[in-house]
Amino acid sequence: MISNQILQNTIDGLKAIGRVELCVVDSEGKTLAETTPELSKRAETALEFAKSPADSQEVAGNQYFKIYDEQQLEYMLIAMGSGENVYMVGKMAAFQIQNLLVAYKERFDKDNFIKNLLLDNLLLVDIYSRAKKLHVQPDAKRVTMIVEGKTGKEINLLELMRASFGAGGKDFITAVDENNVIVVKEVEDTDTTVEIDKAAYSYQTFLEKEGVREVRVAYGTVVREIKEVSRSYKEAKMAMDVGKIFFDERNVIAYSELGIGRLIYQLPIPLCKMFIKEIFGGKSPDEFDEETLTTITKFFENSLNVSETSRQLFIHRNTLVYRLDKLQKTTGLDLRVFEDAITFKIALMVVKYMKYMESFEY
Repeated sequence: MISNQILQNTIDGLKAIGRVELCVVDSEGKTLAETTPELSKRAETALEFAKSPADSQEVAGNQYFKIYDEQQLEYMLIAMGSGENVYMVGKMAAFQIQNLLVAYKERFDKDNFIKNLLLDNLLLVDIYSRAKKLHVQPDAKRVTMIVEGKTGKEINLLELMRASFGAGGKDFITAVDENNVIVVKEVEDTDTTVEIDKAAYSYQTFLEKEGVREVRVAYGTVVREIKEVSRSYKEAKMAMDVGKIFFDERNVIAYSELGIGRLIYQLPIPLCKMFIKEIFGGKSPDEFDEETLTTITKFFENSLNVSETSRQLFIHRNTLVYRLDKLQKTTGLDLRVFEDAITFKIALMVVKYMKYMESFEY
């Protein structure tokens, strides 16, 4: 519901305008916000007022107002001051808090709806009926993005994102845990991957300026129906995980860019071990010395081009050929042959995947 800080900011602003002291107490008489400690002493009187049938009442020169949430008493407002405007300012303050209550409740309901939608906790008929009730457009184009970052205790990633990017009304921002935020972003028909990338990088840039560390953003594919948002979320989750394994140098990664890494990520570990053993015997391809690994990496980067690779490594062409021949004798794979190069490349990725998964076991 409404935070005490929001209530405090609201009555502070109204006091500055109307020159009236204000206090908000809950239905049990607990003071939630006040502009002067003097009014918190009236909490017991407020409890007596709560038992009365009146919605507003003057007691000992102070004005009391009831604020409801769907006919259930939620807050009581006390106004104190001199002059005829005390009642008017108090009434305005009660009206303002009532509107805040409705707005926050609607946001809570939408947030709950989006969470259940992402987690596939809703039946198809419920998705569209609740979307209609909450005024959520069912056929808008949307993409799900996951924002991850490391924060200190003083920074709330969710509130930071909501305060800066959640004011438009079309995008939904919710939390997975303290280090992850989900953004269900509405996109235009003309938006491309470039525009979505720009939005992702804007999140990264903003959060880094706010002191969030190791910011990563991953997103799924664009969907055209509200019921498909969960699919885009699952794709974004996979993009985040696969990105950490095979694209660890990138801060923004799209599901559509995962390539063969997406397939390797879904392989069971026993099958991966069997594959490595069949190809390399008892040796792992990442056990080669630094010189060999650098040669292999650069050779792949240059699309198996011997001349360009030797030039970038500052070695003679014959030296590179010698290294490739030596590697062939060790592994039985000739990286100058496309099929062998593909096998070796996949093997390197499989080993990287296995090491990543094993890191979670300890």
